[in-house]
Amino acid sequence: MRVFEIILLIIVTVLPFVKRQSMKVIPKKYWIISIWVVLILHLSVEGWRWQMIPGYFLVLILMCRMYVVNINKPFKLTFVRGLGYSSLIMLLIVGWISPIVLPVFSLPEPTGAYSVGSKWIHIQTDREELITKDSLDKRELMVKVWYPTKHISDVKRETYIDDANRIGFIKKYSMGVLPPFTINYLDRIKTDVYPDVPIEKETFPVLIFSPGYGSMSSGYYSLLTEIASHGYIIINVTHTYESLGTTFPDGTMKFFDYDYQSREDAGSMEHITPIKNAFLQDIPFDERHRIIREASKDYVVTKIVKRWSNDLVSVIDILENCNDNGFFKDRLDLDKIGVFGHSRGGGAAGQATITDNRIKAAANIDGIQWGEMMDTIYHKPFLYISADWPAEHQDINSHVYANKSTDYFYKSKLLKSGHPNFMDIPFMIPIRSIAGTGPIEPKLGMKITTELVTSFFDRHLKNKEGDDPIKIGERHELLEVQLYKGDSVR
Repeated sequence: MRVFEIILLIIVTVLPFVKRQSMKVIPKKYWIISIWVVLILHLSVEGWRWQMIPGYFLVLILMCRMYVVNINKPFKLTFVRGLGYSSLIMLLIVGWISPIVLPVFSLPEPTGAYSVGSKWIHIQTDREELITKDSLDKRELMVKVWYPTKHISDVKRETYIDDANRIGFIKKYSMGVLPPFTINYLDRIKTDVYPDVPIEKETFPVLIFSPGYGSMSSGYYSLLTEIASHGYIIINVTHTYESLGTTFPDGTMKFFDYDYQSREDAGSMEHITPIKNAFLQDIPFDERHRIIREASKDYVVTKIVKRWSNDLVSVIDILENCNDNGFFKDRLDLDKIGVFGHSRGGGAAGQATITDNRIKAAANIDGIQWGEMMDTIYHKPFLYISADWPAEHQDINSHVYANKSTDYFYKSKLLKSGHPNFMDIPFMIPIRSIAGTGPIEPKLGMKITTELVTSFFDRHLKNKEGDDPIKIGERHELLEVQLYKGDSVR
């Protein structure tokens, strides 16, 4: 919450119950003038937002009551007055909850040597679009590129979250009840991203990022801005029909396809049930491994992970052309390509690493890598970051990554974190029970995560000496990191 919002809500919370006594000390006209001043300062400096509407209503009621009240008349509690106070308390509860649950929040400021620019690119492929019913549809993607720059003087900052993702977000979480303008308060979020500014005249490693399923694909500002500021070009993929929203160059918007999701999920229990039972039974690891491997082969999420990994490969396919022509000419170091992702996007990043030799290093941030990894082994550096799941959590990745890598394999856990702690969600919705986050302080959780991911790619793409993931783990008591190479723990 912002300063004048807090002051207004404190005024309407306290003053109704002490207005008679307070006006005996300070004349009511000065109280009314003071309230008007705070309200005007709030509206002019911070700007109005719908979450404060109950507070505005209470301000007007308070000023009207202060204007007509007779401070010399003895106070007497009547039924009507008691009903009024009860209504006041209910309004106060709503008035405080709305701006707290949906605040105008602050994102962490990037700490790298560069500022960050952004640019959207449209990618058309010759792959069949499997989600739509039109057999002639071809898979097309929008990707947002986050890149290093130092050209930010007098340039407008990027608005937080694009319109399509905003609309998709409000549709999902209000079940279509609330109109899109209710999320326009996000206009007031200050970003450290500058759209379409010139890229710095250097060559940078390329990281391809895949977001979570059914999430705001560009809702990872705190993660991606920080990493890009350390000298990386990050290509943030929007998976059409499976991210919340996508806007194409002609203005067309495509949203998450809930009908497709329902059809695909219809037969998922025949795959999930054996996996759940395998964890409930007291059976050897090898036997459980066999059950999980077989049950996951035709599982719908396995298909999604493979489709998304193909999206990542389609992005890699266009990089050479981007490096030869246009905005990113001679700025991409195509010998240093990494992939990473969150949740299902983390699984897709891991899957793409198996199939594409152009990828030199990969990181999975709290995703399950359904698919063929159970039958193979990495030959590239890999970082796996887990949230702090409860002990009863079914650790499927213990089977997925049983073989680890012949190269460096880092297994890490961010203690006191929940699955959404790797997104912007802890800042957008700071109530843990609603957001599903862990007790770790949001900015600290993001600081540890970005240090870990950056150190991993610095070490294994840039070949930089200095901090590596093990040293990051030693620095932070809320981070556990183990290094494997071959079958041994280092």
